[in-house]
Amino acid sequence: MSIVERMKKAAEKVTGIARPGKARLDGCLRERKANAFRFKDDGLVPNHPSWPLIVYRGAVKPPDGLDPAAVFEELFDANGWGDSWRDGIYDYVHYHSRIHEVLGVARGTAKVRFGGDKGRALSLKAGDVAILPAGTGHQRLSASGDFFVVGAYPRSGTYDECTRPEQHAEALRTIPKVGRPAKDPVYGGDGPLLAAWKRER
Repeated sequence: MSIVERMKKAAEKVTGIARPGKARLDGCLRERKANAFRFKDDGLVPNHPSWPLIVYRGAVKPPDGLDPAAVFEELFDANGWGDSWRDGIYDYVHYHSRIHEVLGVARGTAKVRFGGDKGRALSLKAGDVAILPAGTGHQRLSASGDFFVVGAYPRSGTYDECTRPEQHAEALRTIPKVGRPAKDPVYGGDGPLLAAWKRER
């Protein structure tokens, strides 16, 4: 996160300016269906053996006067997804083998490839949300100059970043052990994510 964004985030938290507060979050949401994408293990990127990438198109539309990044932070936190950050998406293929991740597009547009080199490139724009189960490869291919994302993680899990072939074998062991989150980061306890990510038997 840049120094400017770090200062902006801190100022918003102290003053409450441009932040929605939990009572106003519902007004920022639009009901959207879950677009699910499944990817196979490509030898470098394992992807998740059971759960798909979920994308909600245009799920968040803050009213004027609110900082979209702050809206995503409050929304994710209210649903138990924390440790949020503000930045872009790395331009190299990587995945997380010990934790799930949610990405909310606060500004701009980008083409992001999910699933590794043999995966699928999706165009994302402001208001879109992508929820990545552990193991899902992701890489920014191109982006507008103002592209800006808020990321967050469920309470359980440990952040890691995997990029190398020698991490693959261990990732196959750890990915299935990352539990299903208690809530959808956008729609809460009744969100479509929970139906798409069924509990392992």
